[in-house]
Amino acid sequence: MFLEINEKLVKIQEKLRKKEKYQLQLNEYEKEWESIQETVRQLEKTLHSEEKDVKRLEGISLVRLFAELSGTKEEKLAKEKEELVLAQYRLEEAMRSKNHIEEEKIRIENELSNLGHVESEYQNLLLEKESLLKSSQSPIAEKVLEMSEQEGILQSKMKELDEAIAAGEELSNFLDEALRALKEARSWGNVDMFTKGGFITDMMKHQHINNAEKSIRKAQASMRSFQKELLDVNKTSNIEINISDMLTFADFIFDGFITDFMVQGKINKALNQTQDEYDNTTEIVMNLNREYNETQLELEKIKKEKREILEKL
Repeated sequence: MFLEINEKLVKIQEKLRKKEKYQLQLNEYEKEWESIQETVRQLEKTLHSEEKDVKRLEGISLVRLFAELSGTKEEKLAKEKEELVLAQYRLEEAMRSKNHIEEEKIRIENELSNLGHVESEYQNLLLEKESLLKSSQSPIAEKVLEMSEQEGILQSKMKELDEAIAAGEELSNFLDEALRALKEARSWGNVDMFTKGGFITDMMKHQHINNAEKSIRKAQASMRSFQKELLDVNKTSNIEINISDMLTFADFIFDGFITDFMVQGKINKALNQTQDEYDNTTEIVMNLNREYNETQLELEKIKKEKREILEKL
């Protein structure tokens, strides 16, 4: 009977932790969804305004006539088109983030639905535990059950740490892909600057920037998942993790590349930003691994102590 109640305690505690974790994550996704909704609304207004500006310069108007007379029509039109393309890009990025957030919300809501009555299950288990303790003639029964509960807590903590580590390693891989692509883009950009390489070097630079952008987009979603895992880990971890600014890195990092691939400084800036996030993520994962190993040692110690007690019964 003791072994059975022990197993039930471990399983129910894991379910309780999961439900608490999912609820915390859902609350954060709700906040993000509200924020991205407003961002999308503002970007749609900006895009509409930029479209009007381009049409105004392309049509017959006093603005166009003045631009032609002053010799600046082509320059103004080119600038307005650049701003239009950038507005379109920003809106697409925001919509991509919104879609990802909505998908994650649905996934977590389903997970919560599967854990619907776990609290009542836990209360029933507590009553069962109380009944077992009252009927037991062993003076150490309560001690064994308390140790079993502690086991469940530590096992749940290790699982949360393991999930956070996996999310962090995935993010590191995407950031590493982006770093390699940006370094290649920088190299081809340097060739272009010093040798006037022309079409081929320009094309190669653009290709590597495109590869970096694909990796950054993957990193955006991965970073959001990692941040949500850390929300839960922060509650039980002994390490300090700053997660408040994690998602700002992913917001419009490629502004400027859209309308000016040629500026080498922008490649360097994106490279430095990505390197900073890679270093930050690597450090967090290293600390999580250390915490995991410490928790594992603590769990093994409790298991050994409990086993020694049970062997004496």
